[in-house]
Amino acid sequence: METRSVKRKKKKKKEEEANWFSVEEIIKVDRISNLPDSLIHQILLLLPLKSAAQTSLLSKRWRSLFLSLPDLDFTSINDLKNPKSISSNSIYKVLSLRNHRDFNNLRSLRFRAPITFTSLNSLIRLAVTHQVQDLDIEVTTKDYFNFPRWIVTSQDLRALKLRSSHPGFRLPPSSSILGGFQKLTSLSLSLVILHNHQPCLSDFFTDPSFPLLEKLNLESCFGLKELKVSCRLLQEFSLKNSLQLEGLEVSGNKLQKLKVESCFHSYSEKSFVKINTPNLRTFLWNSNAVTTSVHFLDKLVCLRKAFVKVFWLHQDLNSQTQSLFTLLSGLCNSYKLQLGNQSVEILSSKKGLLKNHLLPFHNMRFLELQTRFSRHNVQTLSCLFKSCPMLNILTLKIINDQTSERRQWDKDLWNMSNSEIQYWESQTYELEAFLNHLEFVEIHGFLECENEMSLAIFLLRHGKALIKMTLRSSFLCRDSLRRQMIRSQLTGFSMASSKAKISFH
Repeated sequence: METRSVKRKKKKKKEEEANWFSVEEIIKVDRISNLPDSLIHQILLLLPLKSAAQTSLLSKRWRSLFLSLPDLDFTSINDLKNPKSISSNSIYKVLSLRNHRDFNNLRSLRFRAPITFTSLNSLIRLAVTHQVQDLDIEVTTKDYFNFPRWIVTSQDLRALKLRSSHPGFRLPPSSSILGGFQKLTSLSLSLVILHNHQPCLSDFFTDPSFPLLEKLNLESCFGLKELKVSCRLLQEFSLKNSLQLEGLEVSGNKLQKLKVESCFHSYSEKSFVKINTPNLRTFLWNSNAVTTSVHFLDKLVCLRKAFVKVFWLHQDLNSQTQSLFTLLSGLCNSYKLQLGNQSVEILSSKKGLLKNHLLPFHNMRFLELQTRFSRHNVQTLSCLFKSCPMLNILTLKIINDQTSERRQWDKDLWNMSNSEIQYWESQTYELEAFLNHLEFVEIHGFLECENEMSLAIFLLRHGKALIKMTLRSSFLCRDSLRRQMIRSQLTGFSMASSKAKISFH
Protein backbone atom coordinates (compact mmCIF):
# COMPACT_ATOMS: atom_id res chain seq x y z
CA MET A 1 0.00 0.00 0.00
CA GLU A 2 1.42 3.39 -1.04
CA THR A 3 1.93 6.01 1.59
CA ARG A 4 0.69 9.55 1.24
CA SER A 5 4.19 10.90 0.64
CA VAL A 6 4.73 8.44 -2.26
CA LYS A 7 1.42 9.50 -3.83
CA ARG A 8 2.37 13.17 -3.54
CA LYS A 9 5.72 12.51 -5.24
CA LYS A 10 4.05 10.63 -8.13
CA LYS A 11 1.50 13.42 -8.57
CA LYS A 12 4.21 16.06 -8.61
CA LYS A 13 6.19 14.08 -11.20
CA LYS A 14 3.17 13.82 -13.50
CA GLU A 15 2.58 17.60 -13.26
CA GLU A 16 6.22 18.29 -14.12
CA GLU A 17 6.02 15.97 -17.13
CA ALA A 18 2.83 17.65 -18.28
CA ASN A 19 4.44 21.09 -17.97
CA TRP A 20 7.53 19.89 -19.84
CA PHE A 21 5.52 18.68 -22.79
CA SER A 22 3.49 21.89 -22.91
CA VAL A 23 6.70 23.95 -23.07
CA GLU A 24 8.01 21.76 -25.88
CA GLU A 25 4.76 22.25 -27.78
CA ILE A 26 5.08 26.01 -27.45
CA ILE A 27 8.68 25.93 -28.68
CA LYS A 28 7.79 23.83 -31.70
CA VAL A 29 4.93 26.13 -32.78
CA ASP A 30 5.95 29.40 -34.53
CA ARG A 31 2.98 31.51 -33.57
CA ILE A 32 4.38 34.82 -34.89
CA SER A 33 4.70 33.50 -38.43
CA ASN A 34 1.04 32.51 -38.35
CA LEU A 35 0.00 36.12 -37.87
CA PRO A 36 -1.39 38.00 -40.90
CA ASP A 37 1.04 40.10 -42.94
CA SER A 38 -0.53 43.38 -41.91
CA LEU A 39 -0.01 42.62 -38.21
CA ILE A 40 3.60 41.52 -38.72
CA HIS A 41 4.21 44.73 -40.65
CA GLN A 42 2.99 46.71 -37.65
CA ILE A 43 5.42 44.80 -35.40
CA LEU A 44 8.36 45.33 -37.78
CA LEU A 45 7.62 49.04 -38.05
CA LEU A 46 8.17 49.34 -34.31
CA LEU A 47 11.78 48.15 -34.79
CA PRO A 48 14.74 50.11 -36.17
CA LEU A 49 15.04 49.39 -39.89
CA LYS A 50 18.30 47.48 -39.43
CA SER A 51 16.65 45.06 -36.98
CA ALA A 52 13.68 44.65 -39.29
CA ALA A 53 16.04 43.84 -42.17
CA GLN A 54 17.69 41.06 -40.16
CA THR A 55 14.39 39.18 -39.97
CA SER A 56 14.55 38.69 -43.76
CA LEU A 57 17.18 35.98 -43.15
CA LEU A 58 14.69 33.73 -41.34
CA SER A 59 12.80 32.44 -44.38
CA LYS A 60 11.44 33.39 -47.78
CA ARG A 61 8.22 34.60 -46.20
CA TRP A 62 10.05 36.88 -43.78
CA ARG A 63 12.14 38.21 -46.67
CA SER A 64 8.92 38.98 -48.51
CA LEU A 65 7.50 40.64 -45.40
CA PHE A 66 10.50 42.94 -45.06
CA LEU A 67 10.55 43.84 -48.75
CA SER A 68 6.87 44.74 -48.61
CA LEU A 69 7.14 47.06 -45.59
CA PRO A 70 4.99 50.11 -46.33
CA ASP A 71 7.32 52.54 -44.44
CA LEU A 72 11.11 52.74 -44.78
CA ASP A 73 12.84 55.03 -42.30
CA PHE A 74 16.60 54.96 -42.94
CA THR A 75 17.17 57.69 -40.34
CA SER A 76 16.88 54.96 -37.67
CA ILE A 77 20.12 53.45 -39.02
CA ASN A 78 22.13 56.67 -38.70
CA ASP A 79 24.80 56.59 -36.04
CA LEU A 80 24.27 59.24 -33.36
CA LYS A 81 27.93 60.30 -33.69
CA ASN A 82 27.70 60.39 -37.48
CA PRO A 83 24.14 61.21 -38.61
CA LYS A 84 25.20 60.95 -42.28
CA SER A 85 26.57 57.40 -41.93
CA ILE A 86 23.98 55.74 -44.19
CA SER A 87 25.06 55.63 -47.84
CA SER A 88 22.85 56.28 -50.84
CA ASN A 89 23.96 52.90 -52.27
CA SER A 90 22.42 51.07 -49.31
CA ILE A 91 19.12 52.88 -49.79
CA TYR A 92 19.15 52.19 -53.54
CA LYS A 93 19.84 48.49 -52.94
CA VAL A 94 16.86 48.06 -50.60
CA LEU A 95 14.56 49.88 -53.00
CA SER A 96 15.82 47.81 -55.94
CA LEU A 97 15.02 44.56 -54.13
CA ARG A 98 11.40 45.70 -53.99
CA ASN A 99 11.26 45.73 -57.79
CA HIS A 100 8.23 43.50 -57.98
CA ARG A 101 4.61 44.30 -58.66
CA ASP A 102 3.56 43.01 -55.23
CA PHE A 103 5.93 45.40 -53.48
CA ASN A 104 4.74 48.64 -55.07
CA ASN A 105 3.13 49.80 -51.85
CA LEU A 106 5.73 52.23 -50.51
CA ARG A 107 3.76 54.53 -48.22
CA SER A 108 6.67 56.58 -46.87
CA LEU A 109 10.42 56.92 -47.35
CA ARG A 110 12.78 58.86 -45.08
CA PHE A 111 16.55 59.22 -45.33
CA ARG A 112 19.41 61.59 -44.47
CA ALA A 113 22.59 61.15 -46.51
CA PRO A 114 25.45 62.85 -48.35
CA ILE A 115 24.71 62.25 -52.02
CA THR A 116 25.35 63.32 -55.59
CA PHE A 117 22.57 64.81 -57.66
CA THR A 118 22.67 61.82 -60.03
CA SER A 119 22.21 59.37 -57.16
CA LEU A 120 19.46 61.51 -55.64
CA ASN A 121 17.56 61.61 -58.91
CA SER A 122 17.89 57.82 -59.27
CA LEU A 123 16.63 57.22 -55.74
CA ILE A 124 13.63 59.50 -56.19
CA ARG A 125 12.81 57.92 -59.56
CA LEU A 126 12.85 54.49 -57.93
CA ALA A 127 10.70 55.69 -55.04
CA VAL A 128 8.18 57.21 -57.46
CA THR A 129 8.12 53.89 -59.35
CA HIS A 130 7.09 52.25 -56.08
CA GLN A 131 4.24 54.78 -55.77
CA VAL A 132 5.67 56.51 -52.67
CA GLN A 133 3.14 58.77 -50.94
CA ASP A 134 5.25 60.46 -48.26
CA LEU A 135 8.83 61.51 -49.09
CA ASP A 136 11.08 63.01 -46.38
CA ILE A 137 14.63 63.75 -47.55
CA GLU A 138 17.60 65.66 -46.12
CA VAL A 139 20.73 65.66 -48.26
CA THR A 140 24.19 67.21 -48.45
CA THR A 141 25.69 67.75 -51.89
CA LYS A 142 28.92 69.22 -53.20
CA ASP A 143 27.15 71.77 -55.38
CA TYR A 144 23.72 73.32 -55.91
CA PHE A 145 21.28 70.93 -57.52
CA ASN A 146 18.05 71.33 -59.43
CA PHE A 147 14.72 70.25 -58.02
CA PRO A 148 14.32 66.55 -59.01
CA ARG A 149 11.89 66.39 -61.93
CA TRP A 150 10.60 62.94 -60.94
CA ILE A 151 8.93 64.49 -57.90
CA VAL A 152 6.88 66.80 -60.10
CA THR A 153 5.59 63.97 -62.31
CA SER A 154 4.52 61.69 -59.42
CA GLN A 155 0.78 61.01 -59.37
CA ASP A 156 0.88 59.33 -55.94
CA LEU A 157 2.89 61.77 -53.80
CA ARG A 158 0.86 63.26 -50.94
CA ALA A 159 3.58 64.78 -48.72
CA LEU A 160 7.04 66.06 -49.60
CA LYS A 161 9.77 67.34 -47.28
CA LEU A 162 13.01 68.26 -49.07
CA ARG A 163 15.82 69.77 -47.03
CA SER A 164 19.33 70.56 -48.20
CA SER A 165 21.90 70.83 -45.42
CA HIS A 166 24.45 72.26 -47.89
CA PRO A 167 24.64 74.12 -50.24
CA GLY A 168 20.99 74.25 -51.43
CA PHE A 169 18.76 73.55 -54.42
CA ARG A 170 17.01 75.52 -57.15
CA LEU A 171 13.28 75.45 -57.82
CA PRO A 172 12.00 74.68 -61.32
CA PRO A 173 10.25 77.42 -63.35
CA SER A 174 6.56 77.73 -62.50
CA SER A 175 5.65 76.82 -66.08
CA SER A 176 7.31 73.40 -65.76
CA ILE A 177 5.25 72.29 -62.74
CA LEU A 178 1.82 72.90 -64.25
CA GLY A 179 -0.01 69.59 -64.22
CA GLY A 180 2.27 68.18 -61.52
CA PHE A 181 1.72 67.96 -57.76
CA GLN A 182 -1.95 67.25 -58.40
CA LYS A 183 -2.35 65.16 -55.21
CA LEU A 184 0.21 66.86 -52.96
CA THR A 185 -1.31 68.03 -49.65
CA SER A 186 1.83 68.86 -47.63
CA LEU A 187 5.03 70.55 -48.84
CA SER A 188 8.13 71.57 -46.89
CA LEU A 189 11.22 73.04 -48.58
CA SER A 190 14.41 74.19 -46.87
CA LEU A 191 17.52 75.95 -48.22
CA VAL A 192 16.11 77.09 -51.53
CA ILE A 193 18.42 79.14 -53.74
CA LEU A 194 16.63 81.78 -55.81
CA HIS A 195 19.01 84.73 -56.24
CA ASN A 196 19.20 86.64 -59.53
CA HIS A 197 17.45 84.29 -61.94
CA GLN A 198 14.23 83.89 -59.92
CA PRO A 199 13.91 86.43 -57.06
CA CYS A 200 10.10 86.53 -57.18
CA LEU A 201 7.66 83.67 -56.70
CA SER A 202 4.41 85.35 -57.66
CA ASP A 203 2.85 82.53 -59.71
CA PHE A 204 4.45 79.42 -58.20
CA PHE A 205 2.26 78.54 -55.21
CA THR A 206 -1.12 78.77 -56.91
CA ASP A 207 -4.12 76.50 -57.47
CA PRO A 208 -3.14 75.28 -60.95
CA SER A 209 0.16 73.95 -59.59
CA PHE A 210 -0.99 72.83 -56.12
CA PRO A 211 -4.76 72.24 -56.26
CA LEU A 212 -4.90 70.12 -53.04
CA LEU A 213 -2.14 71.74 -50.96
CA GLU A 214 -3.10 72.12 -47.28
CA LYS A 215 0.25 72.68 -45.52
CA LEU A 216 3.19 74.73 -46.83
CA ASN A 217 6.49 75.32 -45.03
CA LEU A 218 9.32 77.35 -46.57
CA GLU A 219 12.62 77.85 -44.74
CA SER A 220 15.85 79.63 -45.69
CA CYS A 221 14.86 80.87 -49.15
CA PHE A 222 17.99 82.78 -50.13
CA GLY A 223 17.53 85.55 -52.66
CA LEU A 224 13.75 85.58 -52.38
CA LYS A 225 12.47 89.15 -52.81
CA GLU A 226 8.73 88.73 -53.30
CA LEU A 227 6.42 85.83 -52.51
CA LYS A 228 2.75 85.29 -53.28
CA VAL A 229 0.82 82.31 -51.90
CA SER A 230 -2.76 81.75 -53.03
CA CYS A 231 -3.91 78.15 -52.72
CA ARG A 232 -7.61 77.82 -51.97
CA LEU A 233 -7.29 74.69 -49.76
CA LEU A 234 -4.22 75.86 -47.82
CA GLN A 235 -4.74 75.66 -44.04
CA GLU A 236 -1.23 76.23 -42.63
CA PHE A 237 1.59 78.38 -44.01
CA SER A 238 5.00 78.93 -42.43
CA LEU A 239 7.86 81.09 -43.76
CA LYS A 240 11.19 81.31 -41.93
CA ASN A 241 14.63 82.84 -42.48
CA SER A 242 13.92 84.64 -45.76
CA LEU A 243 16.11 87.60 -44.89
CA GLN A 244 16.02 89.37 -48.27
CA LEU A 245 12.23 89.31 -48.49
CA GLU A 246 10.65 92.67 -49.38
CA GLY A 247 7.07 91.73 -50.24
CA LEU A 248 4.66 89.05 -49.02
CA GLU A 249 1.12 88.40 -50.17
CA VAL A 250 -0.96 85.59 -48.66
CA SER A 251 -4.56 84.78 -49.52
CA GLY A 252 -6.82 81.83 -48.86
CA ASN A 253 -10.28 81.39 -47.41
CA LYS A 254 -9.31 78.21 -45.56
CA LEU A 255 -6.00 79.37 -44.09
CA GLN A 256 -6.10 78.95 -40.30
CA LYS A 257 -2.46 79.33 -39.23
CA LEU A 258 0.09 81.85 -40.56
CA LYS A 259 3.64 81.93 -39.21
CA VAL A 260 6.34 84.30 -40.50
CA GLU A 261 9.68 84.35 -38.68
CA SER A 262 13.01 86.12 -39.27
CA CYS A 263 12.09 87.83 -42.55
CA PHE A 264 12.36 91.36 -44.05
CA HIS A 265 15.87 91.89 -42.67
CA SER A 266 16.99 93.94 -45.72
CA TYR A 267 15.87 97.57 -45.65
CA SER A 268 13.54 98.59 -48.46
CA GLU A 269 11.36 101.68 -48.78
CA LYS A 270 8.76 99.61 -50.63
CA SER A 271 8.50 96.57 -48.34
CA PHE A 272 4.90 95.41 -47.97
CA VAL A 273 2.61 92.75 -46.52
CA LYS A 274 -0.85 91.91 -47.90
CA ILE A 275 -3.07 89.43 -46.08
CA ASN A 276 -6.46 88.18 -47.21
CA THR A 277 -7.31 85.27 -44.91
CA PRO A 278 -10.78 85.80 -43.36
CA ASN A 279 -10.77 82.49 -41.43
CA LEU A 280 -7.33 82.82 -39.88
CA ARG A 281 -7.17 81.59 -36.26
CA THR A 282 -3.46 81.83 -35.40
CA PHE A 283 -1.10 84.65 -36.45
CA LEU A 284 2.59 84.45 -35.50
CA TRP A 285 4.83 87.33 -36.60
CA ASN A 286 8.19 86.69 -34.94
CA SER A 287 11.50 88.58 -35.26
CA ASN A 288 10.56 90.40 -38.46
CA ALA A 289 11.51 93.95 -39.35
CA VAL A 290 8.64 96.42 -39.55
CA THR A 291 7.58 96.76 -43.19
CA THR A 292 6.75 100.03 -44.90
CA SER A 293 3.11 99.06 -45.37
CA VAL A 294 0.64 96.46 -44.12
CA HIS A 295 -2.73 95.71 -45.72
CA PHE A 296 -5.49 93.46 -44.40
CA LEU A 297 -7.91 92.97 -47.27
CA ASP A 298 -10.50 91.35 -45.00
CA LYS A 299 -11.25 91.34 -41.27
CA LEU A 300 -9.81 88.46 -39.25
CA VAL A 301 -13.08 87.72 -37.46
CA CYS A 302 -12.02 84.16 -36.46
CA LEU A 303 -8.65 85.11 -34.95
CA ARG A 304 -7.93 83.50 -31.58
CA LYS A 305 -4.19 83.89 -31.02
CA ALA A 306 -1.70 86.52 -32.23
CA PHE A 307 2.01 86.90 -31.51
CA VAL A 308 3.91 89.99 -32.71
CA LYS A 309 7.62 90.55 -32.18
CA VAL A 310 9.19 93.11 -34.53
CA PHE A 311 12.23 95.36 -34.74
CA TRP A 312 13.14 98.49 -36.70
CA LEU A 313 15.89 98.73 -39.30
CA HIS A 314 16.19 102.52 -39.58
CA GLN A 315 15.31 105.71 -37.72
CA ASP A 316 12.15 106.60 -39.63
CA LEU A 317 9.88 105.84 -36.70
CA ASN A 318 6.92 107.68 -38.22
CA SER A 319 6.30 105.14 -41.01
CA GLN A 320 7.23 102.20 -38.82
CA THR A 321 4.86 103.24 -36.05
CA GLN A 322 2.06 103.67 -38.56
CA SER A 323 2.79 100.26 -40.09
CA LEU A 324 2.89 98.54 -36.70
CA PHE A 325 -0.33 100.28 -35.64
CA THR A 326 -2.01 99.05 -38.85
CA LEU A 327 -0.73 95.52 -38.21
CA LEU A 328 -2.09 95.48 -34.65
CA SER A 329 -5.38 97.02 -35.76
CA GLY A 330 -5.80 94.13 -38.19
CA LEU A 331 -5.49 91.75 -35.23
CA CYS A 332 -8.20 93.51 -33.22
CA ASN A 333 -10.50 90.48 -33.06
CA SER A 334 -7.89 88.27 -31.42
CA TYR A 335 -8.73 86.57 -28.12
CA LYS A 336 -5.05 86.39 -27.09
CA LEU A 337 -2.18 88.76 -27.97
CA GLN A 338 1.53 88.56 -27.16
CA LEU A 339 3.69 91.61 -27.91
CA GLY A 340 7.50 91.54 -28.01
CA ASN A 341 9.72 94.22 -26.50
CA GLN A 342 10.48 96.38 -29.53
CA SER A 343 6.79 96.39 -30.43
CA VAL A 344 6.12 98.27 -27.19
CA GLU A 345 9.16 100.49 -27.75
CA ILE A 346 8.02 101.52 -31.25
CA LEU A 347 4.53 102.30 -29.97
CA SER A 348 6.15 104.35 -27.17
CA SER A 349 8.02 106.60 -29.61
CA LYS A 350 7.30 110.34 -29.59
CA LYS A 351 5.23 109.92 -32.73
CA GLY A 352 3.36 106.93 -31.39
CA LEU A 353 -0.24 106.77 -32.52
CA LEU A 354 -1.43 105.10 -29.33
CA LYS A 355 -1.37 108.41 -27.50
CA ASN A 356 -4.18 109.67 -29.70
CA HIS A 357 -5.80 106.47 -31.03
CA LEU A 358 -6.74 103.36 -29.11
CA LEU A 359 -6.53 99.90 -30.62
CA PRO A 360 -9.97 98.25 -30.79
CA PHE A 361 -9.15 95.09 -28.80
CA HIS A 362 -12.72 94.55 -27.58
CA ASN A 363 -12.48 90.73 -27.74
CA MET A 364 -9.12 90.50 -25.99
CA ARG A 365 -9.08 88.26 -22.92
CA PHE A 366 -5.35 87.50 -22.59
CA LEU A 367 -2.55 90.04 -23.05
CA GLU A 368 1.18 89.36 -22.69
CA LEU A 369 3.64 92.25 -22.96
CA GLN A 370 7.42 92.10 -23.04
CA THR A 371 8.88 95.47 -22.05
CA ARG A 372 11.77 97.23 -20.35
CA PHE A 373 9.14 99.11 -18.33
CA SER A 374 10.97 102.44 -18.30
CA ARG A 375 9.29 105.79 -17.72
CA HIS A 376 8.79 106.61 -21.39
CA ASN A 377 6.54 103.61 -22.08
CA VAL A 378 4.24 103.86 -19.04
CA GLN A 379 1.72 105.88 -21.09
CA THR A 380 1.85 103.24 -23.84
CA LEU A 381 1.00 100.52 -21.32
CA SER A 382 -1.90 102.62 -20.08
CA CYS A 383 -3.19 103.04 -23.66
CA LEU A 384 -2.89 99.29 -24.29
CA PHE A 385 -4.90 98.61 -21.13
CA LYS A 386 -7.57 101.07 -22.26
CA SER A 387 -7.69 99.24 -25.60
CA CYS A 388 -8.62 95.98 -23.79
CA PRO A 389 -11.75 96.75 -21.74
CA MET A 390 -12.70 93.05 -21.42
CA LEU A 391 -9.23 91.73 -20.48
CA ASN A 392 -9.12 88.90 -17.91
CA ILE A 393 -5.44 87.90 -17.82
CA LEU A 394 -2.42 90.24 -17.96
CA THR A 395 1.18 89.01 -18.12
CA LEU A 396 4.14 91.43 -18.02
CA LYS A 397 7.62 90.15 -18.82
CA ILE A 398 10.04 92.86 -17.76
CA ILE A 399 13.44 92.92 -19.45
CA ASN A 400 16.16 93.80 -16.98
CA ASP A 401 19.28 95.13 -18.70
CA GLN A 402 21.80 97.94 -18.29
CA THR A 403 19.93 100.27 -20.64
CA SER A 404 16.74 100.19 -18.58
CA GLU A 405 16.07 103.17 -16.34
CA ARG A 406 14.86 101.48 -13.18
CA ARG A 407 14.65 103.41 -9.90
CA GLN A 408 14.35 101.63 -6.60
CA TRP A 409 11.07 102.07 -4.76
CA ASP A 410 11.06 104.81 -2.13
CA LYS A 411 11.44 103.61 1.44
CA ASP A 412 8.15 105.27 2.35
CA LEU A 413 6.02 102.69 0.56
CA TRP A 414 2.75 104.39 1.51
CA ASN A 415 3.66 107.70 -0.04
CA MET A 416 0.84 108.33 -2.55
CA SER A 417 2.46 111.54 -3.81
CA ASN A 418 4.85 109.51 -5.97
CA SER A 419 4.65 110.73 -9.58
CA GLU A 420 4.25 107.22 -10.99
CA ILE A 421 1.33 106.45 -8.68
CA GLN A 422 -0.23 109.83 -9.36
CA TYR A 423 -0.17 109.11 -13.09
CA TRP A 424 -1.88 105.74 -12.69
CA GLU A 425 -4.41 107.26 -10.28
CA SER A 426 -5.25 109.87 -12.92
CA GLN A 427 -6.12 107.05 -15.31
CA THR A 428 -8.62 105.35 -13.00
CA TYR A 429 -11.75 106.64 -14.73
CA GLU A 430 -10.60 105.81 -18.26
CA LEU A 431 -9.43 102.36 -17.13
CA GLU A 432 -12.68 101.55 -15.31
CA ALA A 433 -13.83 98.84 -17.74
CA PHE A 434 -10.35 97.28 -17.74
CA LEU A 435 -10.24 97.25 -13.92
CA ASN A 436 -13.74 95.76 -13.69
CA HIS A 437 -12.77 92.67 -15.73
CA LEU A 438 -9.09 92.01 -14.90
CA GLU A 439 -8.84 88.81 -12.84
CA PHE A 440 -5.24 87.57 -12.99
CA VAL A 441 -1.95 89.51 -13.17
CA GLU A 442 1.50 87.96 -13.50
CA ILE A 443 4.69 90.05 -13.55
CA HIS A 444 8.01 88.40 -14.46
CA GLY A 445 11.30 90.13 -13.61
CA PHE A 446 9.74 91.97 -10.67
CA LEU A 447 12.55 93.88 -8.90
CA GLU A 448 10.43 96.07 -6.62
CA CYS A 449 11.44 99.15 -8.64
CA GLU A 450 9.34 102.29 -8.89
CA ASN A 451 7.59 101.48 -12.16
CA GLU A 452 6.34 97.99 -11.40
CA MET A 453 5.58 98.82 -7.76
CA SER A 454 3.38 101.74 -8.82
CA LEU A 455 1.46 99.57 -11.28
CA ALA A 456 1.09 96.72 -8.78
CA ILE A 457 -0.27 99.07 -6.09
CA PHE A 458 -2.66 100.68 -8.58
CA LEU A 459 -4.07 97.33 -9.72
CA LEU A 460 -4.42 96.09 -6.12
CA ARG A 461 -6.24 99.25 -5.06
CA HIS A 462 -8.65 99.47 -8.00
CA GLY A 463 -8.91 95.98 -9.49
CA LYS A 464 -12.49 95.16 -8.55
CA ALA A 465 -12.43 91.71 -10.20
CA LEU A 466 -8.81 90.91 -9.33
CA ILE A 467 -8.44 87.36 -7.98
CA LYS A 468 -4.69 86.76 -7.94
CA MET A 469 -1.46 88.67 -8.56
CA THR A 470 1.76 86.69 -9.09
CA LEU A 471 5.10 88.50 -8.78
CA ARG A 472 8.16 86.63 -10.05
CA SER A 473 11.61 88.01 -9.29
CA SER A 474 14.51 87.31 -11.66
CA PHE A 475 17.14 87.09 -8.88
CA LEU A 476 17.48 86.70 -5.13
CA CYS A 477 17.34 89.98 -3.24
CA ARG A 478 20.18 90.54 -0.76
CA ASP A 479 18.08 92.87 1.40
CA SER A 480 15.61 90.28 2.66
CA LEU A 481 14.22 92.66 5.31
CA ARG A 482 13.36 95.26 2.67
CA ARG A 483 11.71 92.63 0.49
CA GLN A 484 9.67 91.36 3.41
CA MET A 485 8.51 94.91 4.12
CA ILE A 486 7.46 95.42 0.49
CA ARG A 487 5.60 92.12 0.43
CA SER A 488 3.73 92.79 3.64
CA GLN A 489 2.64 96.25 2.51
CA LEU A 490 1.54 94.98 -0.93
CA THR A 491 -0.51 92.40 0.92
CA GLY A 492 -1.93 95.26 3.00
CA PHE A 493 -3.10 97.05 -0.14
CA SER A 494 -4.79 93.87 -1.29
CA MET A 495 -6.52 93.24 2.03
CA ALA A 496 -7.77 96.83 2.18
CA SER A 497 -9.30 96.87 -1.32
CA SER A 498 -9.39 94.08 -3.91
CA LYS A 499 -8.91 91.12 -1.52
CA ALA A 500 -6.79 89.54 -4.26
CA LYS A 501 -4.34 86.80 -3.37
CA ILE A 502 -0.67 87.76 -3.82
CA SER A 503 1.90 85.12 -4.70
CA PHE A 504 5.67 85.82 -4.58
CA HIS A 505 8.20 83.67 -6.43
